[in-house]
Amino acid sequence: MKKENGDNTRPFDNFSTVVTKATGSSVAFIVAISLIVVWAVSGPLFHFSDTWQLIVNTGTSIITFLMVFIIQQSQNKDTMALQLKLNSKASNRLIDIEDLTEEELKRLNRFYCELGELAEKDQDLFATHSVEDAQEIQKEKSESNT
Repeated sequence: MKKENGDNTRPFDNFSTVVTKATGSSVAFIVAISLIVVWAVSGPLFHFSDTWQLIVNTGTSIITFLMVFIIQQSQNKDTMALQLKLNSKASNRLIDIEDLTEEELKRLNRFYCELGELAEKDQDLFATHSVEDAQEIQKEKSESNT
């Protein structure tokens, strides 16, 4: 898909994709478990103080808070990509659409919605293959009816 001018969502899309893939890996899980073990083992050293407990509580709260937004953004993109694939009979053009930005997915969704509306007017959902074809057919029909 063509990138629109002024597309400032691409950096966040890229960032969220990288973070969700990295944090969903087995390495990230092992690192998290290791940090918890180090924290737990250090408990006697700090006499299980309030500060010692506050460190893990604050750290996990901040990470959880930020991850909610990152995961939700990735989930929204994946859901939109899946819906587009399901609604368009999985056209080959849609194989890698998970990598598109949210704005590109919205534009693609509008394309297929318009295509569906034009095909619905034609009363045959499989009669056209592009918005341009459907628009041309509708234009010809309108001209012939007048």
